[in-house]
Amino acid sequence: MAMTDPLADMFTRIRNAVRRGHATVQVPASTLKAEIARVLHQEGFLQGVERIEEGGHPVLRLHLRYQEGEIPMITEIRRVSRPGKRVYVRRPHIPKVRGGLGVAILTTPKGVMTGNESRVQKIGGEVLCYIW
Repeated sequence: MAMTDPLADMFTRIRNAVRRGHATVQVPASTLKAEIARVLHQEGFLQGVERIEEGGHPVLRLHLRYQEGEIPMITEIRRVSRPGKRVYVRRPHIPKVRGGLGVAILTTPKGVMTGNESRVQKIGGEVLCYIW
């Protein structure tokens, strides 16, 4: 059966791995998922990202980051824009997640970036997720 929302699957895999305390999690690779993983690594939520082949299919291996060995950097990751209801925002309406403690990830005409980066570049886009 075809997956209707691969990003929601990626976020669920990350959420489940963090709750179980795993060091890594693997998700099927795509360009958009790789860009989201890059932003998560850049913002300090992941230790690293690897693109590998497993069974002839490309896979992203995400190395999760923990504070003091036990406390996960990712407390929650929430999908905002879904296939059935897309959420687009203009620059003045880019949300601040948890009063600036979290990160909104957007896809814009200039690529995938955080809400802060899109404010600086003065562009809006589709809100993919919130993470804190």
